[in-house]
Amino acid sequence: MTRLIALTACFITGFLAGTGSFANMAQPALAQPITPQTETFTPDNRSSENQSSPSPLPDSRASSNQLEGFQIEISSPLSTRQVQRTLGQLRRLAQARRDDRVTVVLRFAGSANNSSLPEESNRASANLGDSRSDTGLEDALKLARAISGDELRRIRCIAWIDGPVTGHETLVALACESMVASRTGSLGEVTSASGSIDETTSLIYQSIAKRRGLLPDAVVASLVNPNAELARVRSSDGEVQFAIGQKLAELRQSGDVVEETTWAETGVPLVLSADQLRQLRAATTIVSSPDEVADHLGLARLRNESVDSTEQAIGVLLKVNGPINAKRVRRWQANLAATVDSGETNTWMIEIDSPGGYLPGTASLAAVAAEPASSIRQVGGFVSHEARGDAVLLALACQPLSLHPEATLGGPGAQAIDGADVDRQRELITLIADSTGRSETLIRGLLNPELAVHRYIHRRTGRIRYAVPSELTAEFNAESAKNADGDSDAKPDVSSVWKREQRIELGDGLSSQAAIELGLAEAEAENLSVACTAIGLDAIPPQLSDRGLVRWVEQIGRNDGMAFALLLMGFMFLSAEASAPGLGIPGFLAMLCFAFFFWTKFLAGTAEWAELLAFGLGIACLAIEVFVLPGFGIFGVGGLVLTVLGVVLMSQTFVVPRNAYQTAEAVNGIGMAMGAMIGLIVGLFLVRAFLPKAATATGLAMEVPSDSIEEGERVAHYDHLLGQTGVAATRLRPSGKARFGDTLVSVISDGSAVEPGQPVRVLQVLGNRIVVETVEP
Repeated sequence: MTRLIALTACFITGFLAGTGSFANMAQPALAQPITPQTETFTPDNRSSENQSSPSPLPDSRASSNQLEGFQIEISSPLSTRQVQRTLGQLRRLAQARRDDRVTVVLRFAGSANNSSLPEESNRASANLGDSRSDTGLEDALKLARAISGDELRRIRCIAWIDGPVTGHETLVALACESMVASRTGSLGEVTSASGSIDETTSLIYQSIAKRRGLLPDAVVASLVNPNAELARVRSSDGEVQFAIGQKLAELRQSGDVVEETTWAETGVPLVLSADQLRQLRAATTIVSSPDEVADHLGLARLRNESVDSTEQAIGVLLKVNGPINAKRVRRWQANLAATVDSGETNTWMIEIDSPGGYLPGTASLAAVAAEPASSIRQVGGFVSHEARGDAVLLALACQPLSLHPEATLGGPGAQAIDGADVDRQRELITLIADSTGRSETLIRGLLNPELAVHRYIHRRTGRIRYAVPSELTAEFNAESAKNADGDSDAKPDVSSVWKREQRIELGDGLSSQAAIELGLAEAEAENLSVACTAIGLDAIPPQLSDRGLVRWVEQIGRNDGMAFALLLMGFMFLSAEASAPGLGIPGFLAMLCFAFFFWTKFLAGTAEWAELLAFGLGIACLAIEVFVLPGFGIFGVGGLVLTVLGVVLMSQTFVVPRNAYQTAEAVNGIGMAMGAMIGLIVGLFLVRAFLPKAATATGLAMEVPSDSIEEGERVAHYDHLLGQTGVAATRLRPSGKARFGDTLVSVISDGSAVEPGQPVRVLQVLGNRIVVETVEP
């Protein structure tokens, strides 16, 4: 049965790690049962596999290149992206040193403040108090197998235990060739006192530990099994052993134990202090600084590989500004893919100032940022103003993420997102949470303001997580039912383990400080240059975009003032064309203004062909009303409505507002459209007041006949009608018939449309040309 479990564990281990030979893990697992009972402990107690491994001290015959080592920071928790990044750094170092081995110190600093840890990201286990660290077993196993396998045989990994190393990060430390420890360092607490690890996970720990032999098997078994007591015993013949479980009880009953020291009591997770690691000879020395580590390892210095990389950061800048739509997403993805194909870029910087607008497209782009190609070592983000709506997904997929001090993260955006939309993106949200170590529940809460997210504190450990009360209760009850004794009637309450505190208000978004405190962002940055420096770039990288003209037009499209000016000027020129038909130049300028307005909105992602059709039909209807059917009929009203509708829709990505942000945008769009209509009135006034007097307009407008017209040229005399009042017999558009007493004459209005029966007064008589104006009844 034990062999069957061991074979199953080895298969699962190979599947989880994804690479490597199953045989490398199967042999140690089969050689040692799952529950080691006792082991003789001597200073030279190491596995045969480790005998061929070099000593942590450098060989005196090593080349001078080996006098320089590298230090890589192992963060807590260890996310999928950080594992990939660490493996990439190790592989580059291995390739750079093909003739000799390079010493790499993995510094485990732990978490300075456990209360700052984000929500658990270990999706492989449902235990609520499973570990102090949120590192997933799959991530830790992938890194541990690579460190202890043949792939990185040119790398000599030394674990520097510089803080509390807990959870599955312990597995990575056990995979290193040796350890050094600081006074504040400790190793253990793979599980909490109430947690448990299955036999498969125990076999994984035993197998990885066997490769290096840093700890006795009984100690490794105690690390993953807090329910068994561990003791260091000395027999009457002087032999020192570590015993656990049933074997410890047998030794006590034999009466052969002359000295016994309890290292871990039943129900208390084993935590090995720096002194205990030194006593076990797992840690070769106690250090307090990188210089002491370098001195102990015989190195001239330690280069921080996290900052001083052997590969220079070569970046590109992607600006995600304004509303997001499908076309823009496809263009951005194509631009990013081109950098991967070229092989000349290893860093992406994404600057975000967007209200979102297209959740599926943003999710697709966020997936690319969360899991970039292997050649991209880092994807940094910078929110210069806001990342609202679905744009927050893209921002949180970047790590590190820097925020301007006045920036807003989350809140209502250009697309109204509900719980069903968020559930459809649950897999991607989990991917982002696992990749960056951020809280999945907080990410969901930023997208769905109806989600009630609370802060919880573990009553025993003080660890903080963020959860929805109903979800946490269901999770806790399921785990309690799984671990409950069949004869027990006690039903533990979630409040006995987790203390609920205040609700996290996410509906209006988060400030930069709040986002950093919740672990959703890493730092503040005053500008893009500071954010680029944080990811190792010397300067702002070249921008990924289309032609410079396109970038300029997109920038104008995001400027509401410029858009309003284009509309205002367009309607002014249109009114000038309507007042003096055939003029040509104002009509051409109006067309240019309207075309440029549409182009800017199209490239900005808010205008499509439907909006252009509504706007174009509105202008056409207004033209028909002015030139073909003068007056203010159905074409005038319909044209006005269509024009305003087209302008409003071109300024937003939605039709009917569904949240506060959309309502504000709709009001802004309507105000812009109505304000631009003022251009019609202003244009008419300017044309009537100044065009006839302008020197450049001579010959473009009809001149008023001279008063010195020859009497012989007159067909009839109408001077007696000057100043008289009559009524319009027909509609004046602008010419028609009017009756003055019993006389019916042809008249022309002063420019306004006059309906039949409306009183008119003779304003001017020039020969047989009678100009009238309307009279208020």
